[in-house]
Amino acid sequence: MTTTITDIKVILTQPGPSRLAIVKVMTSEPGLYGLGCATFTQRIHAVAAAVERHLKPFLLGRDVARIEEIWQMSMVHGYWRNGPVLNNAISGVDQALWDIKGKQAGMAVYDLLGGKSREAANVYVHAHGSTSSDIADHVKQYMADGYRYVRVQQGFYGGKSTDLHKPAGAPDGAYFDPSGYRRDTLEMIDFVRSEVGNEIELVHDVHERLNPADAVLFAKDVEQYRLFFLEDLLAPEDLHWFERVRAQCATPLAMGELFNHPLEWRTLIEGRLIDFIRMHVSQMGGITPARKVADFAHAYGVRTAWHGPGDTSPVGHAANLHLDIWSPAFGVQEWYQPSELEYEMFPGLPVVSDGYLYPQAGPGLGIDIDEQLAEQFPIQEIVEEWTQARLPDGSAARP
Repeated sequence: MTTTITDIKVILTQPGPSRLAIVKVMTSEPGLYGLGCATFTQRIHAVAAAVERHLKPFLLGRDVARIEEIWQMSMVHGYWRNGPVLNNAISGVDQALWDIKGKQAGMAVYDLLGGKSREAANVYVHAHGSTSSDIADHVKQYMADGYRYVRVQQGFYGGKSTDLHKPAGAPDGAYFDPSGYRRDTLEMIDFVRSEVGNEIELVHDVHERLNPADAVLFAKDVEQYRLFFLEDLLAPEDLHWFERVRAQCATPLAMGELFNHPLEWRTLIEGRLIDFIRMHVSQMGGITPARKVADFAHAYGVRTAWHGPGDTSPVGHAANLHLDIWSPAFGVQEWYQPSELEYEMFPGLPVVSDGYLYPQAGPGLGIDIDEQLAEQFPIQEIVEEWTQARLPDGSAARP
C-alpha cells in the first residue's frame, strides 16, 4: 500500500540567536512523519510561505517514496528556479522525505546512502576574540577539550571596526576596513600559530570581504601559516579569480555557502580550483543534491566541509552529519556547539566527544522536535544589522 503525503507544516522557533524553520511532513501511515531543515533566517517568512502556500498544495497526495521525482518536479514547478527561498523550501521537504524513508526501512539515512565510511566526523569550532592573545587562549581551551580543528577570527567578519575614518553624515551600518582587516588578521594568525604550534589545524573565514586583487594577495600572505583551509576568499560573482589564486599560492581553499546553482560549484571542482566544497545543504535544496555533489567532488579529489553555523537548525546539522558519515569525500564539519535548550527541544541532536561528532541512534535522521517547547520560543521580528555591511566611506559592501 502506497504511503502518501497528507500534510506539511512549518515550525518556526528561536531557541538561540537564529530564527529556525523546521518542515514537518505527515503521511497516511499513522504516526509516521519526517523532519527537514528549511532555515534561511534572514528571509524566514518567505520560506515558510513557499512551503505552505506553494509546495504543500503541489505535494499533497504524492508517494513519499519518490524522493528524486519530488525534488526534480518541485524545482521546475515554479518555472524560475535556483534561488535561496525556493531551495530552502524544497530542502525542508527533501530532508523530511529521507527521514521518512529511513524510518520506514528501520535504517539511518547514512545507511540508505550506502553505509558508513567512518564512525564519527571531525568538526571545527569557532575561536573569536578582540585580541590575538584572547583568540590564542580560546584555541588552547578547545585543544584541551580534544578539538583538532579551530576557526580563528579577530572581531566579526571583516575584523575590528574601530578607528574608522568616515565622512561626515555617514549612515549607520556594520562598518569594516578591508586594509586594516588584512593587516590585523595576518598578525593574529602569526601570533596564534606561534602560541599553539603546528599540531592544531587552523581555519579562517574571509567571508568575501576583500576585492579580488586583495584576496589573491591575502591568500599568498597567509600561505606560510599552513591553514587547513581559507574559507570564502571570493564572492560567487568573482569565481574566475580562483584561477589566479591557484596559480600564485598553495593555500587550501574552501568555497560554497552562498551557492544556489550547480554551475557555481561544478566549474570549481572540475578545474580543481578549490580543496573543500562547503555548501549550506538547505540552501542548495537538501540531501538529494548534496549527495550528488559529494560524489562529483570525490572524483576530483575535493572534500566536503558542509556549512554548519548557528543558522543551520539542529535538524540540518543532523542531515549534515549523515552525509559526513557516509561520504568518502568528507573533510571536516563546521560545528556551532548547541545550547542545553536546543538539546532539550531537539531530542537526538548529535553530540561531540573528544573533537568528533557522533550521530544518535535511531532510524532516519535520528532527530525529533518537541513542538510544545518550540512554541514557547517564537521567532523574533528583527531587521538584520550585520548584513548591512559598509566600507569606511559608507558605501555598501557584501557581508
